[in-house]
Amino acid sequence: MAEILKYNEEELLKEQGFDDHFHDHGHGDKHKTSFIFKYIFSMDHKIIARQFLITGIFWAFIGIGMSVIFRLQLGFPEDSIAWLKPLLGKWIIVNEETGIGSLDSQFYYALITMHGTIMVFFVLTAGLSGTFSNLLIPLQLGARDMASPFLNMLSYWFFFLAGIIMFYSLFLSTGPFSGGWTAYPPLSALPQASSGSGAGMTLWLVSLTMFVVSILLGGINYITTVLNLRTKGMSMWRMPLTIWTFFITAIIGLLSFPVLVSGFLLLMADRGLGTSFYLNEIFVSGEALDYVGGSAILYQHLFWFLGHPEVYIIILPAMGLTSEVLSVHARKPIFGYKAMVYSVMAIAFLSFIVWAHHMFMSGVNPFISNFFVIFTLIIAVPSAVKVFNWITTLWGGNIRLNTPMLFAIGFVSMFISGGLTGIFLGNSAIDIQLHDTYFVVAHFHIVMGVAAAFGMYAGIYHWYPKMFATFMNETLGKIHFWGTLIGSYAIFWPMHYIGMAGVPRRYYRFDGFEAFNQFTTMNEFITIAAILTFGAQLVFALNFFWSIKRGRKVMTKNPWLANTLEWTTPIKAGHGNWEGKLPTVHRWPYDYGKDGKDYIPQVIPMSEEEKAEAEH
Repeated sequence: MAEILKYNEEELLKEQGFDDHFHDHGHGDKHKTSFIFKYIFSMDHKIIARQFLITGIFWAFIGIGMSVIFRLQLGFPEDSIAWLKPLLGKWIIVNEETGIGSLDSQFYYALITMHGTIMVFFVLTAGLSGTFSNLLIPLQLGARDMASPFLNMLSYWFFFLAGIIMFYSLFLSTGPFSGGWTAYPPLSALPQASSGSGAGMTLWLVSLTMFVVSILLGGINYITTVLNLRTKGMSMWRMPLTIWTFFITAIIGLLSFPVLVSGFLLLMADRGLGTSFYLNEIFVSGEALDYVGGSAILYQHLFWFLGHPEVYIIILPAMGLTSEVLSVHARKPIFGYKAMVYSVMAIAFLSFIVWAHHMFMSGVNPFISNFFVIFTLIIAVPSAVKVFNWITTLWGGNIRLNTPMLFAIGFVSMFISGGLTGIFLGNSAIDIQLHDTYFVVAHFHIVMGVAAAFGMYAGIYHWYPKMFATFMNETLGKIHFWGTLIGSYAIFWPMHYIGMAGVPRRYYRFDGFEAFNQFTTMNEFITIAAILTFGAQLVFALNFFWSIKRGRKVMTKNPWLANTLEWTTPIKAGHGNWEGKLPTVHRWPYDYGKDGKDYIPQVIPMSEEEKAEAEH
């Protein structure tokens, strides 16, 4: 193979007259600000991105920690966990005769509920999209900041307020909401249904309403910035795939999240105003309640009209991050750029017409189910296009197997594994057997939870130098990767098998069921794998926070030798990103291994031959 000439970043830009390819949109923020307004009530999109990321990490450890606690109950129901009593208090029930402590059954359901809520909304939605949309949209488009820095600040603080309310609900004497993260009526609509349906449910609704406000403020900003603040030469077809996915994700959020709020408003009315939107002929402790004419199925329609687009609100940003990382570290142009963009658009459209595949067992007309089966299977086509393009991008590349690249490849692996199992659940006939079993848990977690987390980790390791001007430790990063990859498959792959055997999810314990008791050893194995995987995330947290101050310093603006605009800013860019003038874009972001050159940044003008080729 012919030796590929590599550019020296600074010499290349100087030779190409980089300073002549800027236009002035104002200047960087040179005035000094106090600590409070620089790092807390900041309007700098880069600081806000860090706020979202660090808050998301905090919530991730709470959510994962909850899963470890209820896995202990499932894996070792006969063993004492009285040692958790100082942490959980009255939620650990200790038998006075035997001294064996076990998890209170009501609190078990609360942990299940809060784990799902925290991971779906506070980690994978806000922590992923909130971090990288804020960080990369202005930087990769050549903008000083978001269209409205003030609204951007508000979007974080509404998210933070939502988190405070949700966190407070964990300490109520009656416990947090325990009716499942989907909050189906009647458990969510009747305060007297269970202890967790009282004040804990009220705070849950208020918290998620504040969360939706955050998402809408951020989404408006992202869309406006992409449409109006692209730098000179940055056409839509020159945008990196990251920006395309953030842009389309924001559109999905603006269209779907208000529907969830409407469902919540009706739920609040049923809870507090005596209406019957979701309730009909309800009995509690033998007493008939005055609710007539409502339908719990209505809530399911409203929830899943958000709930399924939510899957893509989570996974699309991870797809964009993975596409960028694969191209940069394979030193190859992304394969099928326009096909990737069109597939994201197709996924966004189809995501709005498949919601009722979550409701095959809720009494939906079988003919209506057929409609949702067809489009559920069709949505696999654009997803398969993306997988094919990622694999083709890797094929024949000069691959750097560093930590961000490993997590990007891990994302592709997880997305394929989880996506294939979704074909089973998308079939309404097969879903009769698999519905509400551990097969659903396994599919959902691999394709959305773990795959999205892998995309997030790839992005964190890759753009960490841009966020903190240091590198994360590579050895610890690879320990984190292998521990997470092996551990995740060890947790969720066995769940497919116990799900096919009919083992239902959300049960407190299985040792009282002869049919399910045979899976005791497998449940123990899954629990041990969950604990070890949690340990790998502790390695990540140590690496992340230690590297902020102690990590290897970034010595050049473009340490990965990438093409996109964020790597043309100063190593420690101030508010305003570029000093002086903004860059002008001349080419698409994936010119790697072209004309004997390893990489060609977007700010380098095209040669006459390239212009002629582009015209054809």
